[in-house]
This record gives sequence, C-alpha cells and structure tokens, in this order.
Amino acid sequence: MYKKEFMEIAISEAREGIFNNDGGPFGAVIVKNGEVIASGHNRVLSSNDSTCHGEIDAIRKAESKLKTYDLSDCELYTTGEPCPMCLAAILWANIKKVYYGCRLSDNEKIGFRDAKFDKIMGGRSDLPDGFMEEKDREMCLEVFEKYEKMEAKKY
Repeated sequence: MYKKEFMEIAISEAREGIFNNDGGPFGAVIVKNGEVIASGHNRVLSSNDSTCHGEIDAIRKAESKLKTYDLSDCELYTTGEPCPMCLAAILWANIKKVYYGCRLSDNEKIGFRDAKFDKIMGGRSDLPDGFMEEKDREMCLEVFEKYEKMEAKKY
C-alpha cells in the first residue's frame, strides 16, 4: 500500500543528488514490510557510470543489505517513471510494485531520452496490470523544476 512518506524520502534523495552534482533528479527507495531497506539517487556524473540511475543505486544497496538478488517482497518508490534499463533491473530483481512520480514525458522535458529508448525497446504494454502506479506527481515535479533551472550538466 502506497505511503507518501516513502516518496518524500525518494525526493530527498533526488535533491541530494542534484545539489551534489551527482546526476539527474531521480531518487528511489526500496521498502519491505513497511520498512525502508535502501535508498539511492542518480550518480551517473559523480561515478562516471551511465547505469547508476537512482533505481539501480537503490537496488544494489538493497540486495547487498539483504544478501539476496530476490527483492520479491519489496516495493520501489521513485521520483521518475523508470527508464527501460531501470525497468528491466526492477523486473530482474522481482520487485512486486513500483510507485513513480513524474512521467517519461516529464523526464523528456528536462533533457532525458527515456521515452526515446522506451519506444525502441517496445514500450510498456505487456507489463502486468497495476505493476506501476503514478503517485504524487506534482510533488516530484518540484525537484524536476529545480533541476531544470540549475546549470547542471545534461547527458
């Protein structure tokens, strides 16, 4: 069941990332049985790792903490609708539910190519019903707008 407090943690992660020039405004939280297991944010720029998106950062931390690659009892909260790479990682990790704030079209407005890659990869029509749910978009858009106004490096 969705809890706003977890999205607020994802937003806090996203803020930390953009203010430290780590990468884009993407923060994520992994929750198990109502408890935060791990959180992360986009670190593409600070780590010189094109795969270190917020969701990937959080998944790596959660799997390490739980000492498993199977996060089937977990939910993921993220400030932006997952890109195709992150969506694949979420599926590989067996995460049961994703709550996201901003849409792929919002990601595109601030300079990210997620929608382009999503189209190339075939879209999302085959995802199970209810697997991903948009929540608190307006709250997440605030951090996107801050990022857009910054002199941040776009990639």
